[in-house]
Amino acid sequence: MLTRRNFLKYSLAGAAGLAVPATIKASTGTAPAAGTATDKRWVFLVDSTKCVGCGMCVKACKNENEVPYDANVSRTWVERYVVTKDGKVHADSPKAARDGFTTQTIDQGHHGKEIIKPADISKAFFVPKLCNHCENPACVQVCPVGATYQTKEGVVLVDRTWCIGCGYCIMACPYGVRFFHPVYHTAEKCTFCVHRLHAGLKPACVEACPFGARQIGNRNDPNDPVTKTILNNKVQVLKEEYGTKPQVYYLGLSMEVK
Repeated sequence: MLTRRNFLKYSLAGAAGLAVPATIKASTGTAPAAGTATDKRWVFLVDSTKCVGCGMCVKACKNENEVPYDANVSRTWVERYVVTKDGKVHADSPKAARDGFTTQTIDQGHHGKEIIKPADISKAFFVPKLCNHCENPACVQVCPVGATYQTKEGVVLVDRTWCIGCGYCIMACPYGVRFFHPVYHTAEKCTFCVHRLHAGLKPACVEACPFGARQIGNRNDPNDPVTKTILNNKVQVLKEEYGTKPQVYYLGLSMEVK
């Protein structure tokens, strides 16, 4: 049976570069539709020196955004980096660090598990990651049906009613932040909890962090504490060389982080 979804999937498979009419970029939830005027540009600040890898942010995100708790996918995650004295870098994020890091065993997926002795460690640290809500998002450019779009507030969203599951956006994202939702089978990612922002609340992960490692602010407000930190401190972004202009800024980011 030829359904609308199947028709779009097969007829547009090679149309990643097609222009998309603005009419199909409808808003979902409480997010403003593309083209809506706003005085905000949301940006995120991560202080990696404050992250202890507890996983509270991941738990809160899953509960808030209907990502199955036991599914091996998450809108945000925390990576553990262990640098040994021989210069090797070991990184893992079991279950997106939902349950924290309670063992010295480094789970490197297909490369197996490794126990590193404390005496062999040069340094170790944690790095939270999430969608960067780029100024120049590659995912928006490749979506053939406009299901992925950017609001005037800078938030990149996915309209599930239009997503055909082609996976172009997942492949285009240089940060690996997108995945297929295990229930809805559409592209999924962090939204900065925009529904909470519009209700005057902070994102679930920000509220859940007990050490203030995560913050969100309005870049267009010069008096915003996050904006002041970004302007007056040495901050970094991930994979700057890709030209996507990510809007998640890091304090204390170590050179080993990819």
